[in-house]
Amino acid sequence: MSTDGPLAVAVIGAGFAGIGAAIRLRQAGVEDVTVFERDTRIGGTWRDNTYPGAACDIPSQLYSYSFARNPEWSQTYSGSAEILDYIDKVAADHGVIDRIEFGRTVTGLTYDVPTGEWTLTFAEQEPVRARSVIVASGPLSTPALPDIPGVADFAGTAIHSAAWDHDYDFTGKKVAVIGTGASAVQIVPELVKRAASVKVFQRTPGWVLPRVNLETGEFAKGVYRRVPGAQRLARALWYGGHETMALGVVWDTPLTRVVEAIARLHLRLQVRDPWLRRQLTPDFSAGCKRLLMTSDYYPALQAKNAKLVTWPIARIAPKGVRTVEGIEHQVDCIVYATGFAVAKQGTPYPVTGVDGRVLADEWSGGAQAYRSVAVSGYPNLYFTFGPNSGPGHNSALVYLEAQIEFITEAIGMVERGGWKALDVRREAQEAFNADIQKRLRRTTWNSGCQSWYLTSDGYNATMFPGFATQFVNQMRRVDLRDFRILVDEPALSAATV
Repeated sequence: MSTDGPLAVAVIGAGFAGIGAAIRLRQAGVEDVTVFERDTRIGGTWRDNTYPGAACDIPSQLYSYSFARNPEWSQTYSGSAEILDYIDKVAADHGVIDRIEFGRTVTGLTYDVPTGEWTLTFAEQEPVRARSVIVASGPLSTPALPDIPGVADFAGTAIHSAAWDHDYDFTGKKVAVIGTGASAVQIVPELVKRAASVKVFQRTPGWVLPRVNLETGEFAKGVYRRVPGAQRLARALWYGGHETMALGVVWDTPLTRVVEAIARLHLRLQVRDPWLRRQLTPDFSAGCKRLLMTSDYYPALQAKNAKLVTWPIARIAPKGVRTVEGIEHQVDCIVYATGFAVAKQGTPYPVTGVDGRVLADEWSGGAQAYRSVAVSGYPNLYFTFGPNSGPGHNSALVYLEAQIEFITEAIGMVERGGWKALDVRREAQEAFNADIQKRLRRTTWNSGCQSWYLTSDGYNATMFPGFATQFVNQMRRVDLRDFRILVDEPALSAATV
């Protein structure tokens, strides 16, 4: 991109967050927006996760923008391809495709105090300046391999769930699946249909709830098309149901025992062997780790060509997976369903703010931000899915939209007011995070189990300790009392409201 002046807004990432931010900014009258995407097409995690069985475990009526409802969803829980089609359509309908620059991998962000501008550097391209930057690359964008010795030694085919090799033919192959989380429980049933054998290596079992996925008939679609209020009602009902789940998932309450009872009944009905049931029963409260939604995983594990392995992995060997009791499970292919490298303590590239401060250093003890979107000392820099914005029971899109609306309002204030920047006050950020961490101590996520929500020393920089409604309410307006307004005039360079 060639420009003599700075952009009003640079958005990093063209997934749900980046596309939504670009749309809402333009609707608010901020037209000078460019989205920088490292890939060759939009879609984010739904572009990358194309493994067999990939689908969302939140109902499609809820896993979509409220400002871009889709009456054409084919089923209750849509697959990745249908979600990707939805993102494509929304971007095209709202005219933001021409605002995206592809093949742009950001390598750094640096703030210049005199000009109040951010400089974005890229791999093998000229830098770009912008008054405001939205980091919308998301927490689930960089695949993570497990910390197991010998990962690079395997001589067969290794495939990560977020970088699926569609040319590899699993027919007749011996396959190892490492991981038993949300991706694995979708992949395993598909692999069992094709592979000669599938060995699933489990470190910790998860709580599994049944997923009833019904097709949406033409009559229902027709009603949604002709009566928008009907789809709003359907969304509201799903939302209310998921909010109720918070009482049994976010906090350990009597409703948690109900959730566990449903999961145990589901396990008993689908798994007849008592020993296998014992291996698949968690020893932590429901909600401490992510709940798994599937009705296909348990039957797949009991197929004749499937086996659950619960011995810890000692190392990856050239011919397979070696467990601690000395057995080497020789396979043709290893599938790593091991999730993503979530930045709980650092940043994916250097971010340098006021006075040369480096965000990765400030987050070395655990990431924190003001209302998940802004960090003191980094003016006009905003995050979507930032620290402590993770949902444990409801749609991530609900949280995302609330963040986008807050960011859009803040950027609109700067643009309309002719200000240089907004910088959140350190004391406001610290007060917010002290409250968040205090509330997190009473949640199931901090109740003792190990999960990707926590840092190695138990700090939770990931989840929001409350209802989605509470998160949305805290994002409803920008409280200027919590910010410094920076303007060009030297006498007012640290103006306050």
